[in-house]
Amino acid sequence: MEPDDLYTTRTCFYLGHYGLALEDAERVKFKVRNTPHLQTEREELIGRSQLAQNRTWNASGSSPAIQMLLLLENSSHKCKDDVILEAQTLLHSPQAADSSSTQLYAAQLFMKYGMTREALKCVHLGTTMEHLAACVHIYIQLDRLDLADEHLQLMRQADEDATLTQLCHAVYCLACGSSRAEEALYAYQTLSEQYGPSPMLLNGMAVANLVMGEFVAAEGVVEEAIQASSECGKKEQADALVNAVAIYQNLNKEDKVQESIDALKMGHADHPYVKNLLTVEAALQRVCAQYA
Repeated sequence: MEPDDLYTTRTCFYLGHYGLALEDAERVKFKVRNTPHLQTEREELIGRSQLAQNRTWNASGSSPAIQMLLLLENSSHKCKDDVILEAQTLLHSPQAADSSSTQLYAAQLFMKYGMTREALKCVHLGTTMEHLAACVHIYIQLDRLDLADEHLQLMRQADEDATLTQLCHAVYCLACGSSRAEEALYAYQTLSEQYGPSPMLLNGMAVANLVMGEFVAAEGVVEEAIQASSECGKKEQADALVNAVAIYQNLNKEDKVQESIDALKMGHADHPYVKNLLTVEAALQRVCAQYA
């Protein structure tokens, strides 16, 4: 697939190099101004990168895709039913009929609420590489590795060397367990050497080492990810802390386990891991109270 003017911007965003993505988006500003679809995608990549860095995004448009992206970002502060209704309304609006971006962001929103069926409806046709990548992730969450592999093969047929294809290959290998964890580690290391280590890539390497049982190596990488993510995105920091909990448990470092859990509770109260943990802790307290 021939690269276009947004190739580098896109690649940096996929790899979690959000600052570099913003810098490149500014560099190509005048190159894409006469190409409407690239100009629109550039605006969305800027928004996605800024939101990933927990920065305020002053969107210059009000397309369904931009509205859906902002809805996804602000969904934690709204009633779930209202958010879903608004998303469905946007999806069925005439302006969104041919918008692959609107469908992608809607799928991400539905997955946030565990609505896998609705998410798949948005991206199952695989009209873009990001749609195919979303399908791979959804099927992995559903433990349908056979279907995840089918969509990964479609990505390879479209562009075997694409960054998204390599990232999905790594995630798929991790889902397969220890038998293919080394493949995942190699993929993350290769991308890291080529583009520089981002918190996202470091998290991937930490998980690969964890699955392989290389806990000491995983500890070093995850601590690097935690440090790097403090200057990057909130999601990457939360992911690094969750990974750290698992790694420290395997190393019997209970003080660091608690330290990581405390950091999650303080800084990432809306993260699914924290919500589930609080639910379990509350249930345990109720049981304990019965025998007090």
